[in-house]
Amino acid sequence: MQQPLAFRMRPKSLEEFVGQQDIVGDSGPLRKFIESGNIPSMIFWGPPGTGKTTLAEIIAITVDADFHRLSAVTEGKDALKKILASAVKNQEISQKKSILFIDEIHRWNKAQQDALLPYVESGVITLIGATTENPSFTVISPLLSRSRVFIFSEHSQQNIQQRLTQAASLLEVSLSDEVKTYLSELANGDMRFALTSFELACNIAETKEITKKDVEAAMQKFLRYDKNGEEHYNIISAVHKSLRSSNASAAVYWIVRMLEAGEDPLYIARRLVRFASEDIGNAQPNALLLANVVFDTCKNLGMPECGVALVQLAEYLAKSPKSNNSYVAYQKAAEDVKKYGNLAVPLHFRNAPTKFMKEIGYGKGYEYDHDLTNKKSEQECFPSEIKGRNYFPPPTTP
Repeated sequence: MQQPLAFRMRPKSLEEFVGQQDIVGDSGPLRKFIESGNIPSMIFWGPPGTGKTTLAEIIAITVDADFHRLSAVTEGKDALKKILASAVKNQEISQKKSILFIDEIHRWNKAQQDALLPYVESGVITLIGATTENPSFTVISPLLSRSRVFIFSEHSQQNIQQRLTQAASLLEVSLSDEVKTYLSELANGDMRFALTSFELACNIAETKEITKKDVEAAMQKFLRYDKNGEEHYNIISAVHKSLRSSNASAAVYWIVRMLEAGEDPLYIARRLVRFASEDIGNAQPNALLLANVVFDTCKNLGMPECGVALVQLAEYLAKSPKSNNSYVAYQKAAEDVKKYGNLAVPLHFRNAPTKFMKEIGYGKGYEYDHDLTNKKSEQECFPSEIKGRNYFPPPTTP
């Protein structure tokens, strides 16, 4: 069985590698590490199809290290233990470096990531973790502090067109500049997506001349949901608006559709946390508490186990009473901040830790609400330019 085009075209050296020039270009920091042979543990953060896995393999080849690869989606501690045992033995016998590449490391929970720490710290393994999520939130702090983070950018259309030209030559087909441009635009910076779609177009094309129609037919199923494209935003919008309309079933449909297409559950969980504040707020304060619990559940369990928790949360949010008071208040306050800039804090609200500050009026006239009979002062809390503001609507009477 022939290997996929994207795999066959995977670069084997830095000279063949396309893109990420700020990292591996002539003056790039990672190139200097590679050339010196002194490779630190690293986190590669960037969108899909930007070369994270490929570059990890190139590093292992260049520095002549044993390369071990794990997928955080399908493999856990048992697979890790075998690799670590092999790395320890390898270090004792030959002193050869062992590089452990963990794809989608953000899918591992804290306990799984903790297991790596002593081996990274002692140098038994050099860790290269790949993630599409911000490592500040998805990689534990001790591991992050022992690693260098390199940020990968989406491939430019020029990079993708360059590889498509090489792919057309490899497959012995003709590809016009117009079709190359069209395909590179649809790929949205994802090189693997571009090559896979091009290969499929070649398979269904009736001639050696690949047309725009061939590309459209090949990409039809992909265009229904692209994690970085328009449909991604259309569907998450449908989730939000279904919840706002208190339609639990519709919200669940859109959420499951995203999950089944491979969306990261943490992305959906974050959006539901936002919804709990923006559209429910203090009408049901427990909504925000449950949303945060489900976010942690998704982080700890990953897919597919956390999918049911997201559905549970969606039902709760949809059926909760709604209020956007907090959202509206934020917007009104932001307008005042933008319009008036850095207004001075009223003197009576300022602390006066020194005699001089008291003499010039700091804290003068401040009323300590707890000392009042009704526990509520009438003192002005705003700067004078916007005194008396009320960002919240008056309570409605039943």
